[in-house]
Amino acid sequence: MRKQVVIVAPHCDDEIIGTFTVLENARHPIIVFTDIDEDRGGYRRKCLTEYYCSEWRDGHMGFYPQLPSSLINKKEFKYYFPDPIYELHPEHRKQGAFGEELLRKGYDVTFYCTNMTAPYIHKVKNWEKKRELLDMWYYDKSSLWEYDHKYFLFEGYCKWIL
Repeated sequence: MRKQVVIVAPHCDDEIIGTFTVLENARHPIIVFTDIDEDRGGYRRKCLTEYYCSEWRDGHMGFYPQLPSSLINKKEFKYYFPDPIYELHPEHRKQGAFGEELLRKGYDVTFYCTNMTAPYIHKVKNWEKKRELLDMWYYDKSSLWEYDHKYFLFEGYCKWIL
């Protein structure tokens, strides 16, 4: 039986940058954003929410300062958290540390990284679709990919063994 996927993303582009392949293969992904900064463009969030809901039926997301207790159930969910070791952003590390706590308690946790220098990064097979999603998010930054093409070409997952 496939587990329900819960992706914890500190910022509203991290779920695409770090877990696009997971989103593409998940049946009903739950995306939890922990950074509730209203200045980051609520309209674009709504656009991507609608895209997820139509592309991955019944997928949904929510904005919470931390993972809601209703989503902590080690039997039913597979969690994806930012990697607390290789991530550079403090908010990513903070959420990754919470993922580490859950892993130590026996939850099914896999870590992802938006830092493309992590040693477990690999090429994305469907990078064109990933870029399309990122272009929806960064619609006003046409030159972004000149230097940051790695964000749609690569991603990686790491399953820690304790």
